[in-house]
This record gives sequence, C-alpha cells and structure tokens, in this order.
Amino acid sequence: MARLGLHDLEAVVAVARRSSFRGAALDLGMSTTALSNAVGKLEAHLGVRLFNRTTRSVSLSDAGRLFVENVGPALQDIHGAMDAARSKQANPTGTLRINSYATAAREILSPLLLEFIRRYPQVHIDLVTEGRLLDIVAEGFDLGVRRATLVPSDMIAISLGRPQRNVVIGSPDYFKSHGTPSTPTDLLQHRCIRIRLPNGALFRWRFEKDGEPLLIDVNGPMTLDEASLSRGTVLEGVALGYVMERDVREDIEAGRLISVLKEWLPPTDELCIYYPGRRNPSAAHRAFVELARELGSKGRNTAL
Repeated sequence: MARLGLHDLEAVVAVARRSSFRGAALDLGMSTTALSNAVGKLEAHLGVRLFNRTTRSVSLSDAGRLFVENVGPALQDIHGAMDAARSKQANPTGTLRINSYATAAREILSPLLLEFIRRYPQVHIDLVTEGRLLDIVAEGFDLGVRRATLVPSDMIAISLGRPQRNVVIGSPDYFKSHGTPSTPTDLLQHRCIRIRLPNGALFRWRFEKDGEPLLIDVNGPMTLDEASLSRGTVLEGVALGYVMERDVREDIEAGRLISVLKEWLPPTDELCIYYPGRRNPSAAHRAFVELARELGSKGRNTAL
C-alpha cells in the first residue's frame, strides 16, 4: 500500500473545513482530481469512508468527524514546529497567503505587495480576494486585509495609514439632463447604480453628517456585484455611482466625472493588515509585518 504523507492528512482537513472538494483544492493549490485521489488513498488505508458524498454536498461521516477532531490539533502542532524552524531563517522564503477584498487589494498592491516582492524575491504572495469576512486562521491564511472596524478583536492589527473616502459621482451630461442632488434623500429621484453584496443583499449608500448616519436604498437601471465596475457605467452618463474616491480621482480632476454630496461623506475607517499572534512567525511573515508598519507610518501623512 502507498505510504501516507502530511499532504494526505491536510487534504482531509481541508475538505472538512470547506465541505467542498473544489474549495479545498483551491485552498491547497492542487487539482480536484489529485485531492480526491489523496482522500481516497487515506480512506483505503484506514478501511473506512471519511466523507458522505452526493452530487450536491460533501459531509463528514462519523468516522471522518472523529478522525478530523484528532488529526486537526496534531496538524496544528506539526505546522507550529515547522513555523518555529522557519523562524530561524536568515532570509525570508516560502509563501504568504493573504485574504482581502478587491478594493483593498488594489489599495495595497503597489505600496505594499509589489514593494515586498521586490525586497524579498524568494517569497511568493498568494493573494485571495473575496467580499465575505472569514476566519483567516480556519481558512489557512497568514494575514487578512480589512477596514479597522471589521478586524476581529483577537487579531493583531496594523494600520496602513490615512483613511480613504467614498464619493457620489456622475458625468457632466448626466447632471445636465437630470439635475444635481443637494441631499442624500434627493438620490431617490435619481438613476443610481445598485451594488449587490457577497451575501446577496443590496448595499445601501452610506452617508453621515454631524455624527448622524443615513442609509439610502437607491434605485436605478443596473445592479452590479463589484463596485469597481461602476466607473465605466457612470462615465457613459447612464447613472450615478458610489465608489472609492481613489478609483476615480483622475476622472474628477480631468472633469470627466463630478463629485457631489461631499459634505455628507466623511473618511472611512483606516485599512488594516491583521494576523493572529504567533510564537514563532516565519522570517517572511516578520518581514511583511515590518514593511506594513513602515508604510503605515508613511501613510499617516499621505493616502495609499
């Protein structure tokens, strides 16, 4: 019988965590077929079925649940020992897995991620972008990127500097044809781009003045599931958009777009890198955190 390895055990734990062979395969950077073969090899070795499989779902069997409950902590101990060894490295190497949402990833790409791989070419950055807020430890990530108010309280957070700002934008032609809103409630009479959140809910445009928040459930001709797609639609004069100022600053300065309701849009929370406390972080992890602190210090005077 073929010998079992650490990857075979990690395969089972990954499938159990994701309840999906496809999701687990993406996490582990391998094909679904290879993952299925690894699980099948382990099941054959043990002589029991670890998962109940149907065409629509994957769930642990009783034997599988017992196996994962015992193997999971052991794997954490093994990885802890490996991290302890890596922490003695003189030069950062290996892979750092980072979870972010798309807008934040664009904000940190040039000032942080690209600078890091220039300084440490032997480190590979695996950046995964998604809108949902997840447990980075349970999902196998080294670090996460979120706004300060969304960082879990048990995590170590590093501010990346000056907060960003959302803006309501429209083209000159749109305002010429439809007029200009003077308060957020005026938007109910305008054509606006709606944004669908990862959980399926529609995003309500957020405003604030004198400490009082206001949410507007706008209407319009189009619903998008990625806010960054709004820019092209707004440039065509079809509707108003609600986006990060950073993404349309050049359009505003060039007069292609006009920002309105500025007094109702205060800066957003600071963007943060966050991670769990570790006794023996790898050299790559330590180097990344140090660079994040360095750029965060600079970012307090300039936007990312």
